[in-house]
Amino acid sequence: MTKDVEVAEQGGEYSAKDYHDPPPAPLIDPEELTQWSFYRALIAEFIATLLFLYITVLTVIGYKSQTDPAKIADQCGGVGILGIAWAFGGMIFVLVYCTAGISGGHINPAVTFGLFLARKVSLIRAVLYMVAQCLGAICGVGLVKAFQKSLYTRYGGGANELQAGYNKGTGLGAEIIGTFVLVYTVFSATDPKRNARDSHVPVLAPLPIGFAVFMVHLATIPITGTGINPARSFGAAVIYNQTKAWDDQWLFWVGPFIGAAIAAFYHQYILRAAAIKALGSFRSNA
Repeated sequence: MTKDVEVAEQGGEYSAKDYHDPPPAPLIDPEELTQWSFYRALIAEFIATLLFLYITVLTVIGYKSQTDPAKIADQCGGVGILGIAWAFGGMIFVLVYCTAGISGGHINPAVTFGLFLARKVSLIRAVLYMVAQCLGAICGVGLVKAFQKSLYTRYGGGANELQAGYNKGTGLGAEIIGTFVLVYTVFSATDPKRNARDSHVPVLAPLPIGFAVFMVHLATIPITGTGINPARSFGAAVIYNQTKAWDDQWLFWVGPFIGAAIAAFYHQYILRAAAIKALGSFRSNA
């Protein structure tokens, strides 16, 4: 028995593969607009992104405050870059775990875009998810500013900016590769084939997704502050509203969307191509 198609010679009959891919989502599905579950999913995406930005931006600002040389603070104090990366990765793990059964736990327009390209969600759902995520991000950062206004302004508002010493090409490349790692992990962790009895041991999907965010932050915080989530970058830029954050904003949309598109193509048309061909061969021989 292969991992894709189970062949059992029982009276000349063949049994289908032991996992089932869901049918492609329709491009436009107006019926979604009449379902409460759809609006519940939008609310879940809004609240999850709000909480994500609130916790992570507070962590960034707290770290900068604790290590501020002007305060003669301990430069080795605070959570450090490692702690910031854990905050982002840990919150994604928690929030994806909480919302996966309601909205799919996207919490990121790039993830939504990648899943849309793979026909996992409809165009209507994808667009409204992105709107809910961006609004949630704005509100989350707004709460940070409301509670810590003086520190918020002094320490950059947690806004993503291209760091000194790096050119825009390097920043764009970091965002593309970082988002590819994240979206590729999302596809792999949620692949129905993983639940097949002869495949790998099933894993808790939010865990590898959270770890992907953690690892990407470790690598790219020194370059761009790590975007890989257009809603995160947009929400911080809207509330902080400084020139530098807006000048670099395109990096945090173009890069993640390109990375998500590459990940979707790689997973759907390269890694899963063998399964598609095997199923097509089985049907043609049946």
